[in-house]
Amino acid sequence: MRGALSWPFLRLYLLTLSYFSANSILNVIIPLQGESMGASNTTIGVVMGAYLFTAMFFRPWAGNLIQIYGPINVLRTILILNGLALILYTFTGLGGYFAARILQGVCTAFFSMALQLGIIDALPDKDRSQGISLYSLCAYMPGIAGPLLALGIWQTGDTSNFTLAMIALAMFTGLIGYSAKMDHRKADQPASDKSKQGAHTFRSFGELFRNPYLLTCSVLMLSASIVFGSVTTFIPLYAAEVQGGHAGIYLMLQAGTLVLARFTLRKRIPSDGKWHSSFIMVIMLMVTVAAASVSFSLTGGAVFFYLGALAMGGAQAMLYPTLTTYLSFVLPQASRNVLIGLFVAMADLGVSLGGVLMGPVADLTSYSNMYMICGLLGASMILFAYVRRTRLVEASPSVS
Repeated sequence: MRGALSWPFLRLYLLTLSYFSANSILNVIIPLQGESMGASNTTIGVVMGAYLFTAMFFRPWAGNLIQIYGPINVLRTILILNGLALILYTFTGLGGYFAARILQGVCTAFFSMALQLGIIDALPDKDRSQGISLYSLCAYMPGIAGPLLALGIWQTGDTSNFTLAMIALAMFTGLIGYSAKMDHRKADQPASDKSKQGAHTFRSFGELFRNPYLLTCSVLMLSASIVFGSVTTFIPLYAAEVQGGHAGIYLMLQAGTLVLARFTLRKRIPSDGKWHSSFIMVIMLMVTVAAASVSFSLTGGAVFFYLGALAMGGAQAMLYPTLTTYLSFVLPQASRNVLIGLFVAMADLGVSLGGVLMGPVADLTSYSNMYMICGLLGASMILFAYVRRTRLVEASPSVS
């Protein structure tokens, strides 16, 4: 096999699968553990949100350091810290979970940037969207079985099972990571001017507002990620209020749809450097329908609950690789790594805000109303994608 499905890349996808398996378990265990301790939705949201809120701050520097030292060197260091974070979960309470989430957020910032930038640099243009899509696919594949496994661990009441799972995942991920390679000179090539790269990191923050491509993609990703984050954080708790609802089945359907869509539609994701507004608008419509269906399921029942899972998984499958691939073409080559880091940071911020902001909304109103607000946010992004289409087409450079 060649290109995005060659053996070196398959090994990287396996590493991604192993790395994110722990999070698929923690995303269920932490809210349930917090509720059992009497924590409010606000507190649970803060603990859950600390993970990607931390990752958001480290993304730009991750892109810079990876450009300086190469993705493999950074990756191997991060895997050690990730193992320590997973072990910390095994002997602490909610406060320790908060510290572990922060440490894990640092690790994820560097891990995901190392793999994504390595894949972008190592693959030819025509295979780039496939590589990014397959990486994202493997990041979400653990979500199919992970939530059910987490519920099984929780229902047994035996904490030793949780401890064994975290230690096993830490060790397995480390072993795969240290044997991984990116067999492409460009991917492993350190940047030559370290001081200049570091100086560009701070100045690049302004590009979030000056660069029309980065601004548009970041706003869309931030808004959609708020919806995604609200699902990750509160579905394990909201499912108990929905007649016939089951959090494990919801998360399994969502992740299964995401994985299936990313694999079967990976060649359909635009990889031509052009802005496809209609394609983006359809994705944001799916986000809107998903959130509205989950909201209505409180009165409409489990059918709408699981319909929301299918629509949410489809939207997640398409949005991130579409926007990332587009940015990889239109951003300036000299600062591309740092700017893509800023874009991914906006995705992290959105998921974090899905817990931090929507937790108080759920406390003050209800889960159903909170998800309806998420639906309205998605609807506003359909209009935003339509309004921005002319600006991006006029600004787009020619892509050979």
